[in-house]
Amino acid sequence: MALRELSSLEKALGLKKPNKYSTQGDKKVPVLQSNNGPALSGLVTIATHLVREANRPEWLGESAENRAIVQQWLEYRVTKVDGCPKEDIKTILKDLNSYLEDKVYLAGNQFTLADTLMYYGIHHVIVDLAVQEKEKYVNVTRWFDHVQHYPGIRHHLAPVVILKNRVYTSSHH
Repeated sequence: MALRELSSLEKALGLKKPNKYSTQGDKKVPVLQSNNGPALSGLVTIATHLVREANRPEWLGESAENRAIVQQWLEYRVTKVDGCPKEDIKTILKDLNSYLEDKVYLAGNQFTLADTLMYYGIHHVIVDLAVQEKEKYVNVTRWFDHVQHYPGIRHHLAPVVILKNRVYTSSHH
């Protein structure tokens, strides 16, 4: 999965020459084979490198605070979301929903790498949510819909239908 994410990220960033990737270990940690230096390993390390290579520093956050928030969400993605047991996914959605209540994107009002990788990381979960569940996590689905429509992001993933009007009232929850 991580290799497809990195390939999609390259396209979203407008990088012309695709990189060579492999994986290592049981957890299939991505590795970037470099022609002029040591290999880089780990989704966040490689993704951050690609953003810098594409000269898109705004994707890492424009202020020191935003950069820290982006790093926090990148870390959250690989430590909490990846490999999350199915029974714990609702907790992640609940936490994300609460966090996104007053934000457009994870780092406030600016789209960043954190949004991209979190979108890739929870896509399989959102796809499987019933309409009622999507409405329960209204802030997550709003954010998810913004990200999936951001130019160039959704490359390898199917679009997820998000209804704009609520079907169920809060009394049905």
